[in-house]
Amino acid sequence: MRRRQFIRFLGGAAVAWPLVARAQQPAMPVVGFIEAGSLDASKARAAAFRKGLNETGYVEGQNVTVEYHWLAGRYNSVPALMADLVRRQVAVIAAPNNATALAAKAATATIPIVFLVGDDPVQLGLVSSLARPVGNATGVNIFVQEVVAKRLRLLHDFVPKATHLVVLVNPANTSSADATLRGVQEAAPSIGLQIKILNATTVGEIDAAFATLARGRNCRQNSQGCQAG
Repeated sequence: MRRRQFIRFLGGAAVAWPLVARAQQPAMPVVGFIEAGSLDASKARAAAFRKGLNETGYVEGQNVTVEYHWLAGRYNSVPALMADLVRRQVAVIAAPNNATALAAKAATATIPIVFLVGDDPVQLGLVSSLARPVGNATGVNIFVQEVVAKRLRLLHDFVPKATHLVVLVNPANTSSADATLRGVQEAAPSIGLQIKILNATTVGEIDAAFATLARGRNCRQNSQGCQAG
């Protein structure tokens, strides 16, 4: 090879090697973070999640990518979202909610799932046991059912003359709603409370539920009487 050709070859190789090296670098792992609330309502939880990643050596944007999905109560979008995450083979699915954890478990048996649930994860079918979760899911149980009962008793201590209690639940979040209802229905009779259940999934339904309560209260206070809708 002539001298000039050899120099041109070296120059071309010097340019090509960095390009090849960059092309061979593996892509950063992707974590799918699915939060049931809105962005504004879940900032603290997202910040805590990032802090936990940092403490284990993962810095967002440097060696891990986090995809944030804010459901804002739209649980009907969860199956399609999980199917997309599984199709793209994300590294981990973070599901800090009963409904999203169950949807993730139903969508994949191989991608690791980290959950935060309010009910017994064994009863939910997320893990086979607390001591040895096995499978692809692990996480934290915050014992919502037990806490609901304690909150009910605490409320009764603050307002001992109250005899009726309205419980507002989101039926779209099935497992959480079921746990809440079980907790209040088991605890209410022992402290002499009568329970009325109201369902609300959207902001409009929440407003309507409170309007119904206000209308009923006004009817009871009206000396002439009225019929609540």
